[in-house]
Amino acid sequence: MATIHIDYLGDLRTDCTHLQSGTHINTDAPTDNQGRGEAFSPTDLVANALGSCILTTMAIFARRDGIELKGSEMDVTKVMSSQSPRRIVRIDVNLTLRADPMPSAEARANLEKIAHTCPVAISLHPDLEQAVQIKWAAPVLSA
Repeated sequence: MATIHIDYLGDLRTDCTHLQSGTHINTDAPTDNQGRGEAFSPTDLVANALGSCILTTMAIFARRDGIELKGSEMDVTKVMSSQSPRRIVRIDVNLTLRADPMPSAEARANLEKIAHTCPVAISLHPDLEQAVQIKWAAPVLSA
């Protein structure tokens, strides 16, 4: 059974439907490749998949140990090759983890390992550089 249905809308755009939830994501070709850049490009979604997989998988393991990562955030930068063929050559991930309670050094090391072994990370081609930086910070206190 299919997971995603994609309709081509014309003008280098697609409408993607996640069949289980009905959620939609639109894509557009980037401005440097004939598009308008008005939505995620397909390669943006690859970079997004890596970032969200890292954080989701870390949160699954943290939850198991009673650690909450709510308030954590990341910036993801996709770097494209300047030569043909056009492809992603590096994805930079800058992650600030806010943990409550702050895990032990051993638990932090185990969680950091997950950033390099989440399902998307190990599914990407080994030539694609994954530069993951992790900073630990105190949780944001609610008012």
